[in-house]
Amino acid sequence: MITDSRNNVWLYRLGFVAIALALLFFKMLPLGSVAGDWPGPDLLLCLMLAWVTQRPDHLPTGLIAVVVLAEDMMLMRPPGLWTALVVLATEFLRARSALTRELGFAAEWLLIAGVMVAMLLSYRLAFTIAFMTQPGFGFAFAQTVGSIVMYPVIVWLLRVILHLRKPAAGEVDAMGRRL
Repeated sequence: MITDSRNNVWLYRLGFVAIALALLFFKMLPLGSVAGDWPGPDLLLCLMLAWVTQRPDHLPTGLIAVVVLAEDMMLMRPPGLWTALVVLATEFLRARSALTRELGFAAEWLLIAGVMVAMLLSYRLAFTIAFMTQPGFGFAFAQTVGSIVMYPVIVWLLRVILHLRKPAAGEVDAMGRRL
């Protein structure tokens, strides 16, 4: 039984990497990239935050860091800055997993929205401190709002397609630790 649980965790991790690679592939395709268009939501960020909120034991910090660092390199962002912010955000949410289990979805969504806005402001603050050029605030804010709006859809897809649910009160992982 323990080996089945461990295998399931590894399958979920492989599934996460496969989904992340597919999202990165589609993000790099030159589809509909006309100047002045609305920016699309950051689906990978939504996926990571939803996954960590639903099952914090399935995504280790190292895996998140590697995936986001690869995304930084592929999208030619400053390597490590967005990675650090995503890791901090996911660890913040992981530390509050017991709290989000108790809260309703609306409160969870509000918490995620606050985390996304804090990430946006921190990212822009780092760019400002380093005197780096950055896209307009409206563009970045529109992408953040789109990500906040897409979060419930991502959570629903994780629940329906991957059967990823929050752990029940008192549930333990393969090592016998409480989730």
